[in-house]
Amino acid sequence: MKLSQLAAKPQLVRIELDTPEIQETYGDSLEFWVWDRQDLDAFVKLATLDVNNFDQLAKLVNAMILDEGGAPVVQDGLALPSDVMMAAIQKVIETLGKPVRSTSLT
Repeated sequence: MKLSQLAAKPQLVRIELDTPEIQETYGDSLEFWVWDRQDLDAFVKLATLDVNNFDQLAKLVNAMILDEGGAPVVQDGLALPSDVMMAAIQKVIETLGKPVRSTSLT
């Protein structure tokens, strides 16, 4: 297969936060969107950050949390509640896949 067959423009994908805790606290599931493909900078950061770098991970994921039109949800001094942020980080990582770290390119 040629790589050109895999190349595509990023598409918005819907993510739903539907844990019992989220539903109980907010009365419903919460939804947001992310691009299904990230630029190389975001990909590398996501691949190399872990829970020890939570502040950087939260900042990166905040930039990825979009509304249905592709605009950032967290902007202009807005912030998400911590429980929502934690759930969103987990779902973004699950959805985009956490790449396996490797010391070799072969």
